[in-house]
Amino acid sequence: MRGGTSRGPFFLESDLPEDVAERDRVLLAAMGSPDPRQIDGLGGAHPLTSKVGIVRRSTTAGVDLDFLFAQLQPSNDTVDVTPNCGNMLAAVLPFALERGLLSVAQGATTARILTLNTGMQCDVKVQTPAGRLQYGGDARIDGVPGTAAPISINFLDTAGSVCPALLPTGRPLDRIAVQAIGIDAFEADATLIDNGMPMVLVRASDFGITGYEPAAQLTASADLRARLEALRLAAGPLMGLGDVAFKNYPKMCLISAPRDGGAVNTRCFIPHVCHDSIGVLAAVTVATACVLPGSIADGIAAALPGVRQMLSIEHPSGEFSVELELDPNNPGQVLRAALLRTARPIMRGEVLIPAHL
Repeated sequence: MRGGTSRGPFFLESDLPEDVAERDRVLLAAMGSPDPRQIDGLGGAHPLTSKVGIVRRSTTAGVDLDFLFAQLQPSNDTVDVTPNCGNMLAAVLPFALERGLLSVAQGATTARILTLNTGMQCDVKVQTPAGRLQYGGDARIDGVPGTAAPISINFLDTAGSVCPALLPTGRPLDRIAVQAIGIDAFEADATLIDNGMPMVLVRASDFGITGYEPAAQLTASADLRARLEALRLAAGPLMGLGDVAFKNYPKMCLISAPRDGGAVNTRCFIPHVCHDSIGVLAAVTVATACVLPGSIADGIAAALPGVRQMLSIEHPSGEFSVELELDPNNPGQVLRAALLRTARPIMRGEVLIPAHL
């Protein structure tokens, strides 16, 4: 299924091995990892198309579905189930309705979904006119061709999803000294933040770029990637994440002033490839920084006053709009985040796993 700007196979939990190590071997084989082209599996040779969704009916009170997200990489043999993925989340309810886990309501169907990776809950609504799941519609999201039916996601609690808190260091801005083999030592201002996705936000200009370069150009810059990775490794322990050398988070995000009427412009790495757009929860986290006094975005972002804001986060292939509701008594405290995605099934059937696994 495509979920937002991501893609990957979805499985019922009951169709996968219960043993985690065996399950991971099956997922790696299904996707064709490790191999840069993922030629022997379903993967699309890119982190955005090397994702897996695992779904079951929930036994948690007040929750309809449990979702476990797995991030695989084309070139290595890791199956990371620690981070969230808001894009793949958009496909969970359509998948569950397709597989009969829930009943379809008239007009629209809403379900509460628990992301098992971090314990995050959200309410997701899909269009079901005349009691039938609808994929066609007029909603458009940048990074996906054409239009589709809207899927609304209302996040209930995202602060400190993986880190100990929204601001794991307790500060909106940190000055981090970086030393690593192969690069000159440097210091960088950064906001270390987790409102659904652990992220390190830095000014693009501090790294000698404008922040408007095409994603492929930034990925091709070995020097830029080396400096960002050195900073990421230094930030991990500060964020309470420990050694992040083999983790897919925190994500790195270069920010600059908006130039197309948005709140801020971004170039995000996931974590070593520049994203052609921006992840759902990355957009929520960046939007939060835009309204946070003293953050790296303060003085760069074009945020407006008010307790309810719609912030347009610019990225290489367009923009991503996030609606934030702020606490009127606590500036920078986000009470609710909502956004719109689309999804559709691409195929259904069986993926064949080598017998020796």
